[in-house]
Amino acid sequence: MSKLVSFRKKIDAIDNQLIQLLNQRMEVVKEVGILKRKSNTTIYKPDREKAIIQRLIKHSKGLLTPTAIEAIFLEVFAVSRNLELPERIVYLGPEGSFTHQAAESRYGAMSEYLPVNSISSVFETVSSDRAKYGVVPIENNQEGVVEETLDLLGQANLKIVSELSIPIHFAFATKKEEVKCITKIYSKDIAFRQCRKFIQDLYGKKVELIPVNSTSTACQLALEEDNAAAICSHIAAKEVGLPILFENIEDSADNHTRFLIFAKDVINNVSNDDKTSIVVRLSDSDKPGALALFLQEFHKAKINLSKIESRPAKNGSDFKYVFFIDFEAHIEDKKVNKIVKKYGDAIKWLGSYPRTC
Repeated sequence: MSKLVSFRKKIDAIDNQLIQLLNQRMEVVKEVGILKRKSNTTIYKPDREKAIIQRLIKHSKGLLTPTAIEAIFLEVFAVSRNLELPERIVYLGPEGSFTHQAAESRYGAMSEYLPVNSISSVFETVSSDRAKYGVVPIENNQEGVVEETLDLLGQANLKIVSELSIPIHFAFATKKEEVKCITKIYSKDIAFRQCRKFIQDLYGKKVELIPVNSTSTACQLALEEDNAAAICSHIAAKEVGLPILFENIEDSADNHTRFLIFAKDVINNVSNDDKTSIVVRLSDSDKPGALALFLQEFHKAKINLSKIESRPAKNGSDFKYVFFIDFEAHIEDKKVNKIVKKYGDAIKWLGSYPRTC
């Protein structure tokens, strides 16, 4: 026991040093905030935060893993940003949604959050300056892209400033203690698709699947109704006090969703590992080889394309398409500049940001 007391005293002494150092850091952060407000400089700089984390990972010689270092300092950054200048973040709600989880993982528990009911409302809220940053889902590695997000990115005058990916785990929550009592299940339609095997194994076709706008809404309905259950996030079930019967019911253990953070007037500097998103409207897209010729420009420049999606152009009765493309380089890269100059207005830049997915 004396050894344990000794170890605890050492930990307490180290914690005292940590709090003093963190306070010193915040004093400097406060001065930085004063300078940024005077020059109207953006507070959130994901390229700078990524560089700090990479430097700390290289500098660390102890037991902390890169993942642990990132988790600790993302929270430090969040506290720092709120000390510099509190900024509101709007996300696809309600509270307890996976997008809420993604937003908090980047901005921390201290930030001011605004949940809204639709992806279009996230875009509109940032566009009208009611929030500085917006957080929306862009794709799931099992189910593909969120088409509404793609379409709105192509229409809005906003810039992607960051991306992040989080694991998606679903729970089966209900007031009932026995699964045979369940006659209806509430959830988002995409959650039903990601938990097909669980539903099939447990119920086959003997249960009613009712899609709702969020897993948080699903929890509330399952709490209010008899013989109902929700497929939801763990956080959503806990928030309304709905007991969880089964954890991690998704079909794939490697189920991740990628989220984008965008803003009105934030532009990242070039880092050593960037991703750029563009939307391309080729005037001769209906001609044979038009898209292939455009993509060859990236091959010749040795720029890796990481994603391409097509969406209807929605500009008349013709069946024409626009193309959403992600590639691994910054828009200011000289090789990218040549392509942009060659194709001019056919390319709309959606943002360049540190690559994390």
